[in-house]
Amino acid sequence: MKGGNSYSFKGVHLSLALVALFLFTTLLWLWEKNPMVITLQSAQDWYYLPSEVPIDSIKAINLTKSKAKSSPIIETGPKVKIDIVKVDSPKRQYNAEVRSSRSEVCNFAKGRWIANKRRPLYSGFGCKQWLSPMWSCRLTRRPDFSFEGYHWQPENCDVPEFDPSGFFRKMQDKTIAFIGDSLGRQQFQSLMCMVTGGYESPEVENVGWEYGLVKARGAIRPDGWAYRFPQTNTTILYYWSASLCDLEPLSTTDPLTNVSMHLDRPPAFMRKFLHRFDVLVLNTGHHWNMGKLNANRWKMHVDGKPNEDKHLLDLGNAKNFTVYNVVRWLDSQLVSHPRLKVFFRTLSPRHFVNGDWNSGGSCDSTVPLRRGSEVVQEGSSDPTVEGALSGTKIKILDITAISQLREEAHMSRYTDRGVSNSSDCLHWCLPGIPDAWNELLVAQI
Repeated sequence: MKGGNSYSFKGVHLSLALVALFLFTTLLWLWEKNPMVITLQSAQDWYYLPSEVPIDSIKAINLTKSKAKSSPIIETGPKVKIDIVKVDSPKRQYNAEVRSSRSEVCNFAKGRWIANKRRPLYSGFGCKQWLSPMWSCRLTRRPDFSFEGYHWQPENCDVPEFDPSGFFRKMQDKTIAFIGDSLGRQQFQSLMCMVTGGYESPEVENVGWEYGLVKARGAIRPDGWAYRFPQTNTTILYYWSASLCDLEPLSTTDPLTNVSMHLDRPPAFMRKFLHRFDVLVLNTGHHWNMGKLNANRWKMHVDGKPNEDKHLLDLGNAKNFTVYNVVRWLDSQLVSHPRLKVFFRTLSPRHFVNGDWNSGGSCDSTVPLRRGSEVVQEGSSDPTVEGALSGTKIKILDITAISQLREEAHMSRYTDRGVSNSSDCLHWCLPGIPDAWNELLVAQI
């Protein structure tokens, strides 16, 4: 009897154990299928998965002193503690990308000039095929060239050393167009010298005829130039449009006729060939004075007729009106030209002292960075361009403040003939400051 009771008791225990196991398994299965539990698990997964990873493996995070104080990353000697981001968690992966991008914001207009022994990028002696002799300071009697030995280092990012092969890979089968005044022409010539290294390139094709850029009879020079590199089908062109207005001669036969300067109409050249451009760089500014308007016989027009708005008689207001109109028109065109990238370059500074270009002004300093090497200001020194681009898809190529520090890099008293009694404190020696403009441009394309 005792033995029988013992076996019965053990059988009951075994049955209860099996029932408990079955119930536990069922509850566990239900628990795992519960959506509320999944939500809670995701929340726990979000906040409580610290681990340790070597610093070398965290290349996307910028551990600066200022960021470290507010960042969840904790330095621990050769390692840092960081929230591990699971690949299968899109929400967490997105947040990690946002955090990383915010810690590496690049401001091309803030930074410093740094001495660089690998400068200049090309020879002022050698780049005769593209560079105007009047801007090649190496061909003049200028005794100092220390201004050539610097590059611009933006804040929070590295601008790669300019590489012609990298430029051509980026611009294969593409066209980059500069439209603006003589400072735009300097930037165009600078880029031509940079991509060729300053060497003769007989294989480069002159395709100015495709854009109507041919020298008219009696003209000093054509309205622009266009060159194509056959190996990559890359085209670089420049078109002279100092005001960015549409200019229309009042007479087609009289060479001394007045010219309608349509403030509210973009240049006909730009309207006609916009579909062929992949990168467009604009600039204006230095022709907005009465001397230039009178010399060019420009007469301001609005709505197809002579201007009657007294507000626009002020040339500063007229320039701002034109810039805003050009920007507004281009921004409206980007929808139908999705591959086009447009940059508006800010004003290149002048450095005349003790007078202007026609009243004895000069810029004789040969000391690099006499006024400092760093730009720390927020916002552009060209509020017209900055304001016009606000809210648009057009990018700013902000070079005003960084160029303001380089007063020693102008043509000054030196010309292709020797030393002049007047000074050019507007245009730059090449190689020189426009090379830095192009490096910032290429970095943003």
